[in-house]
Amino acid sequence: MAIQDRLLQFRLHIAATAAGIAVISLLLHGPTLSTVFSFFWPLLLSTACFLTLVALLLRFSPPSSGDSSGSIAGEELMDYVAGHREDHPGELAETMERSPARNPSESTA
Repeated sequence: MAIQDRLLQFRLHIAATAAGIAVISLLLHGPTLSTVFSFFWPLLLSTACFLTLVALLLRFSPPSSGDSSGSIAGEELMDYVAGHREDHPGELAETMERSPARNPSESTA
């Protein structure tokens, strides 16, 4: 137990030493920045083009009004997906009454 208590006293020193060794090892044996850039340049270029396009579209698009219909349409879509039919509560029941009842055990072969 004495060794474990002694190690717990120096846990920050041990962690800092391990982190330092890892950083030095990465710098000595890891890839250089030019190697990483040469590998990822297509990804970096396409990301830069996409962000430029987004910035241009935001600059030239007309400003949205305070209460846009997009948020209302989004709420309606979320209600539809969640199964809340508040606008037409009787519509589903009427549809079910009009359609002929099917027995799941019957086959339509």
